Amino acid sequence: MELTNNKFVLDFVKKYADLMQPDQIVWIDGSKKQLNELTKEALSTGEVYKCNSKLLPGCLYHRTAVNDVARVEGRTFICTSTKEMAGPTNNWMAPAEAYAKLDAIASGCMKGRTMYVIPYSMCKIGSPFAKYGIELTDSIYVVLNMAIMTRVDKKVLDKIVEGDFVRGIHSKVQLDAENRYICQFPEDNTIYSLNSGYGGNVLLGKKCFALRIASYQAWKEGWMAEHMLILGVQKPNGEIKYITAAFPSACGKTNLAMLIPPECYTAKGYKVFTVGDDIAWLRKGRGGQLYAVNPENGFFGVAPGTNAKSNPNALASTQKGTIFTNVVYNPKDKTVWWEGLDKNPPKNVLDWKGNKWSGGMVDEEGKIIKGAHPNSRFTAPAKNCPCLSSEFENKKGVPISAIIFGGRRAKAAPLVYEARDWKHGVFIGSIMASETTAAATGAVGVVRHDPMAMIPFCGYNMADYFQHWLDMGKKCKNRPKIFNVNWFRTDENGNFMWPGFGDNMRVLDWILERCEDAVDAVETPIGYMPKPEDINLEGLNMTTDDLKKILDCDKKVWLAEAADIENFYATKFGDTLPKELYAELKKLKKNLRKRS
Repeated sequence: MELTNNKFVLDFVKKYADLMQPDQIVWIDGSKKQLNELTKEALSTGEVYKCNSKLLPGCLYHRTAVNDVARVEGRTFICTSTKEMAGPTNNWMAPAEAYAKLDAIASGCMKGRTMYVIPYSMCKIGSPFAKYGIELTDSIYVVLNMAIMTRVDKKVLDKIVEGDFVRGIHSKVQLDAENRYICQFPEDNTIYSLNSGYGGNVLLGKKCFALRIASYQAWKEGWMAEHMLILGVQKPNGEIKYITAAFPSACGKTNLAMLIPPECYTAKGYKVFTVGDDIAWLRKGRGGQLYAVNPENGFFGVAPGTNAKSNPNALASTQKGTIFTNVVYNPKDKTVWWEGLDKNPPKNVLDWKGNKWSGGMVDEEGKIIKGAHPNSRFTAPAKNCPCLSSEFENKKGVPISAIIFGGRRAKAAPLVYEARDWKHGVFIGSIMASETTAAATGAVGVVRHDPMAMIPFCGYNMADYFQHWLDMGKKCKNRPKIFNVNWFRTDENGNFMWPGFGDNMRVLDWILERCEDAVDAVETPIGYMPKPEDINLEGLNMTTDDLKKILDCDKKVWLAEAADIENFYATKFGDTLPKELYAELKKLKKNLRKRS
């Protein structure tokens, strides 16, 4: 039964129903009753498996196809009227070509299947930040995940004014990797995803909408859609300050979002609250300050490595109402496991491919066979998080005091430094980079540039994106201060010099003190750095002299860094890059030479 008489919505559904030819169309109303019925159906077909109702109440297990386990950046396209609008960091396809190609693949693909129509809201329904979407899919797995990650509700249909909604079209088709496409059409508010069943490619409210489409909307409408966590730090006097932070993958983003402060802070009454772990939408609010919301309603986290020590809050979030994907499944007691969960891998269970598996198994070459896929996931409701902020549902968002950029750098970046001003802060974001690790690539120290951690997710030309950041700074009188952090400095033996995890609170503490002008800093060629004595080392096996080694600015290293930045700017953006960023680079080189 149709849930709306909105002609634009009905025309959209009819257009793709006529193309894909489903046997039936089911409108999703977001009710527990309907979701329970769909869960029963998915259990009956083996699309999902039930988890232990006592140990993991309401949890489900799912496997994707072996050829379909991660986002596919090489098959992800920004389809804009000109190639220049998509820019040098995106794969581009002309819209007419893309629609023709996708429609041909999708023709008749839902014969024998059901088309589910999912109305959903990014942000709380009715929030001034809220944007609405409708996803068409032939996957119950997608329906159940979207019900966790977004606000799926028939009320969304009442909020859609005429044709103002993001159109999402998804089908598993045949899960054919050669015909797998994830296409975004920013000018049309449309996402078209075919031949995938993996969450990052098919939960269209996530990166596809909340970043690629939303970043374009934000550019046109004067706000920001960023790949950032949002956290709140409560001081002993009860005051809470909010921070957003952008990190490329493998840099501790979720751990920071759900940080548990060290004992010397908790004893004094400090607390950290999670508003979001992945995406932030920011708008100018009261007093010319930036306010941020998390547009999502759940966490789509990487399972391997998540445990009671590394991230107890994330683990606690998975204990009920969660969907586990591509981890180990024990059919006897219906529990799940993944590498890094504990040191007791199960025996005689099923791995992520559904094969019999036991911990310690090795292949013909003697290499350990992993039970869970390295990119296996949990989809957990945000409400499960023990440290979820009381402001999570605040329609107006939270006021942002500081913006943090970070990456994994062995030598270049110090533990923390502060931008001189907003322009310099945008420059710092634009030069974000991480070094690869031997485990991931077989080569150490290969620098990968990922400005603002948005390279895979910016839905338009990144040079225009940088300009938009500069323009937002002009709009906001009460701008957040901008910082760069690096938890990954190493010594001559390759050992990490900073403990990280909960002890990162010590750096957040200094950052907030700087935002309140409560502590001084040292001016260096790259920005303002802490005086070593101003970082709280209480309870750490570390001296002020140890700290000095990760609060330095090695001019030789930074001159090489400046040359690398210049090459990145020139080869990627040329004269399209905002002049202000070239000016900041020139200033950096001058500072380094002047003080050598």
